[in-house]
Amino acid sequence: MVGVAALALYAVLPGLIEVLQAWPRLAEIAPGWFAVMLMAELASFGCVWLLQRFVFVGAPWFALVTSQLASNAFSRVVPGGAAAGGALQYRMLTVAGVDTARSAAGLTAISLITTASVLMLPLLSLPAVVDPQVVVPGGLEAAAWIGAGIFAAMFGLGLLLATTTTPLLQLGHLIDRARRRLGRPTDGDLGQRLLEERSVVLGSLGRRWPWAVMTAVGKWLFDFYALLAALAATGDETRTSLVLLAYVAGAVLAMIPITPGGLGFVEAGLTATLVAAGVTPGRAVLATLAYRLVSYWIPMVAGLGAWVGFRSTHPE
Repeated sequence: MVGVAALALYAVLPGLIEVLQAWPRLAEIAPGWFAVMLMAELASFGCVWLLQRFVFVGAPWFALVTSQLASNAFSRVVPGGAAAGGALQYRMLTVAGVDTARSAAGLTAISLITTASVLMLPLLSLPAVVDPQVVVPGGLEAAAWIGAGIFAAMFGLGLLLATTTTPLLQLGHLIDRARRRLGRPTDGDLGQRLLEERSVVLGSLGRRWPWAVMTAVGKWLFDFYALLAALAATGDETRTSLVLLAYVAGAVLAMIPITPGGLGFVEAGLTATLVAAGVTPGRAVLATLAYRLVSYWIPMVAGLGAWVGFRSTHPE
């Protein structure tokens, strides 16, 4: 994984260097704009904490906040970090006394909701795409329709798996059969276990699922506002709908489990998509750097502090 990450990072190194070389230009941005960006990012993280509170009813706020910050930072320093970050938060919540079964099911529900919500954002830009008076670059228009299609497919699949039993049972039977043919032992009926786990995941949300969806969407929207503030700080006035499509592309690139936190992929990809949305190259580079500073680098430092604070409160 380290070798693959190194090769991938080398491939996107020119774009990353171009963004990092703009570091001295951050002095051109008024301090007030950094305050706005930080407030937007704090609101984004606040939505995540509130979402976790819906899932882990009764869990201490301190454990939820510190475990999320620490796992978020850890996931951004190791290749394929999403799984590692989830494992770290699972362990921290367990140490804090949160029920392990609830931790596993709750983290699964949160992951599904937040991933689906970012794919829903392109739907907000479709009115601009179909408006004949708005000239949308071909690449961004394709991203809007592809994102909407993926969201519709995921929504349909999720609804099917959440409301019916036959697909999950058949999936479990298929996996059991494949394991037996490969000579791997099976421990019971996997299909029935999948049904039981689904009940736990859905039960972890209960009647709070509309609020859970709202906070999941809020996580991405406030993060998007941070990018808008970065663009406004550079004096850019590109249409918000087009910037949203560029943002979604950057968010998807950050999910690529090759480099830590999508490092290099996001810088190069977000800069390119912002230019495609009509932002001048110089402003696109500076806005990307300012946005990544408040959304990537500062939360990593906060995560380290959260880990130290958690360990001092819950020594193992």
